[in-house]
Amino acid sequence: MASWRSCDDAGVIELPGPVGFVLGGGGSLGAGQVGMLRALAERGVVPDLVVGTSVGSVNGALLALDPAHAATRLAEIWHHMTRARVFPGGLLAQARTLRQHKTHLFPNTGLAEVLEFGLGGAADFAALTLPFGAVAVDCVTGTAVTLTEGDLVSAVLASAAIPGIYPAVHREGRVLYDGGVLANVPIRQALAMGARSLVVLDCAFPGHLPTVPATLAETLLFWATLGMRNQAVLEVELAATQVPVLYLPGPPVQPVTPLDFGHTAELVEASYAASSAFLAGVRIDGPGLYGHPSGAAT
Repeated sequence: MASWRSCDDAGVIELPGPVGFVLGGGGSLGAGQVGMLRALAERGVVPDLVVGTSVGSVNGALLALDPAHAATRLAEIWHHMTRARVFPGGLLAQARTLRQHKTHLFPNTGLAEVLEFGLGGAADFAALTLPFGAVAVDCVTGTAVTLTEGDLVSAVLASAAIPGIYPAVHREGRVLYDGGVLANVPIRQALAMGARSLVVLDCAFPGHLPTVPATLAETLLFWATLGMRNQAVLEVELAATQVPVLYLPGPPVQPVTPLDFGHTAELVEASYAASSAFLAGVRIDGPGLYGHPSGAAT
């Protein structure tokens, strides 16, 4: 079996390339990926390719555009991210949208504006520094689709088109919705793009078992967390038989729903602290799972 040193004398973690960064979905919980990226950068862990689903594709597009400064740029953007910007309009506006379109509550114009601002005019995949895949679901065939070329904004909007919340995106003859339905943590997609090691930035409080819910908010979070985690657990254990998988922990579980943007700073800092502590103790030696989405010991 080939061997990889866990880190060099400067504490830089070494992984076989191409290194694929896998950014999972989770709405407002995607703020935690900013802290994870900061911690990874400090350990010299950088991507050769990026794959994202939903909010992970929003963050992932900016990471692929400018990997050296992505954490700083994303921190700026998330600082100004609010529910009103991403989900514009009050209850009356939502009712009008639903009555008119029948399938969703919000237009995706607010998210498009955030994305266009962050990308700074980069309109096509060809403008990105790194290979990037935005994972969506084709609702005609019921299969996951990895978008890797053409118009960038529409690809990310498709990947983030939460059913019932945002409209479907019609692109290249397909009707596309949020990739989180089938591939919330797009591990298989990163391997298919050529990754020979994986770094997983999961939003669904990876590594921390949720407590038994006692309130409505906790109940919604509990089942959303378990649903998003199940697919990741199944896929990551299979992937780890082939390649090293560095699965970063998120912050301790908090009663924050994926539509609540009031905890951004807390999520960023808690994710940074947890990921920094985890990376300081990582020892990598060949294929395997380093960290775990379920909180199980490895």
